[in-house]
Amino acid sequence: MKLFGTDGVRGEAGSFLTAELAMRVAMAAGIYFSEHARTKKILLGKDTRKSGYMIENAIVSGLTAVGYDVVQIGPMPTPAIAFLTLNMRCDAGIMISASHNPYEDNGIKFFDAQGNKLSEEIEAQIEEIAQDKARLEAGHVIGKSIGAAKRIDDVIGRYIVQLKNSFSRELTLQGLRIVLDTANGAGYKVGPTVLEELGAEVIVLHDKPNGVNINEGCGALHTKDLREAVKQYRADIGLALDGDADRLIVVDEKGEEVDGDQILGALGLFLHQSGKLKGGGIVSTVMSNQALEDTMNENGLKLFRSNVGDKYVLEVMRENGINFGGEQSGHIILHDYAKTGDGLVSALQVLALLLTSGQKASKVLRPFKLYPQKLVNIKVKVKKPLDQIAGLSEELAKIESAHMRHLIRYSGTENKLRLLLEGKDSLVMEKAMGELVAFFEKALNG
Repeated sequence: MKLFGTDGVRGEAGSFLTAELAMRVAMAAGIYFSEHARTKKILLGKDTRKSGYMIENAIVSGLTAVGYDVVQIGPMPTPAIAFLTLNMRCDAGIMISASHNPYEDNGIKFFDAQGNKLSEEIEAQIEEIAQDKARLEAGHVIGKSIGAAKRIDDVIGRYIVQLKNSFSRELTLQGLRIVLDTANGAGYKVGPTVLEELGAEVIVLHDKPNGVNINEGCGALHTKDLREAVKQYRADIGLALDGDADRLIVVDEKGEEVDGDQILGALGLFLHQSGKLKGGGIVSTVMSNQALEDTMNENGLKLFRSNVGDKYVLEVMRENGINFGGEQSGHIILHDYAKTGDGLVSALQVLALLLTSGQKASKVLRPFKLYPQKLVNIKVKVKKPLDQIAGLSEELAKIESAHMRHLIRYSGTENKLRLLLEGKDSLVMEKAMGELVAFFEKALNG
């Protein structure tokens, strides 16, 4: 059984991600990390899902059974786990979260001692151990070697200091009115706190998690409440996090959502003009709009493209000595300040741009016009290899002959096929997408 997907182990809690599987994966990870141990200590955080209690206890059992001490810090954003793993000198960090997914799902994400997400090679080794019963049994320890667990509730202060250090001391949020939607998720405490400490007037939405309302009609995937609140309170800007606060969606002062590629472009140019951009360009994924690439080129910069997933963005950043990149979906990596995508670090940089420019969000955050682009997700029964689908090459040839860009891929975590078309003529593109959807419905579900 394949355990690791695009971003750790993820699935429906209680069916795919059971307590038994969580314990087995934790034991396997403990066995792997113990081969490189320095402190025999692993950090463990979670978001606000009810199933987090079950999975947290299972992970603690698995890690202590193989001799690891566990530091439990409760609900905290995923990027906080990455930062605190290094800050607290742990051998690894674990985050229990399914990010933007509904509460029924949950997941397990791993970080190494430096706070970096694991490579696919390391994930494969942990997965191999998890499915090797003899090796798991051999990893058990006894007596004094059994690990211990303790809960620490005050580490939020360390993360807040780290966030504030990413924001120029020459700037203040005094006079800004901000609406923040925390998605009833892991950022519900730290998000409002850091913005208020920097001087902003903050109107907070969806900050009362009850275990089952995470991402429910709110946050980065559902911005209706945020858009309405920005207009109602005449706010300067609206900010939405997702369930584990590693993603940011921005709403301008008119109550209109800003596209993720435009945010990447605006921040990339801001860093470049401030002399803070390294590597001569930025990184985004194959999903990003061609207009972003054209804008970078017009400003003497290069756009490097990666596969979908923030860890792949980070790989390309490292390979090319680049310190800024992200995804259209709102994962933004400012590597000088964070090890992974961090919604709050990203928010503070957006606010720094707003203050420095002296312009309204609706203008400064849209440095270019997007080319028409359409994304459609199709639920599929089976993920048949694309090169084995009869007639697909002919369908794609028609799209290319009409001067449209296409991207077709299966989701790494769900039974879905993701279709992306992009072209300068929206009517032609809409027609082509309808034909492509019909083709795949027949080929995969017919």
